[in-house]
Amino acid sequence: MEALAYGNSSVHGLLQTAEYARALFSMRQPSYPQEEIERGVAARMARQAIFERSPAPTLGFVLEEVVLRRPLGGRMVLRRQLEHLLAVSELRNVTVQVMPMGLEEHAGIDGEIQVLKFKDGTAVGRSEGAFGGRPVSDPKQVRILDLRCGMIRAQALTPRESTAFIEHVLGET
Repeated sequence: MEALAYGNSSVHGLLQTAEYARALFSMRQPSYPQEEIERGVAARMARQAIFERSPAPTLGFVLEEVVLRRPLGGRMVLRRQLEHLLAVSELRNVTVQVMPMGLEEHAGIDGEIQVLKFKDGTAVGRSEGAFGGRPVSDPKQVRILDLRCGMIRAQALTPRESTAFIEHVLGET
């Protein structure tokens, strides 16, 4: 399996620490009851078992620079989140890239995108700005999302540049 994800408002759920996820769930309005927040955090953490699968799926993430600088949950939560991103980016099957704020053109301007490609050749995708935000499996529609993901990845910093960038931001926090 191969998964590609672009996010523009927060760190992708598969990359979140429990503290960061808890902060995000706690910010939702109307507010969630504490037990619902904890269920959401537990579910999000359980999904991270994907990193331990064998064979490991190929996972690619592109995060907006602003996501790495916004101290959701506080500076220490952000600091631990950045440290976690660096650790996850060291996994051989994971690619983390940063989309810098200074770009004059941006293929991801329509919002989040996810594309999942399966071994049998099928795929499914979703984008906030395409197809009414609904999941799609029609090959032509998935191809559009896949091409958009490719453009986003090409416009983002390389994985090595992204690691250096995240380390720099971590040094600022």
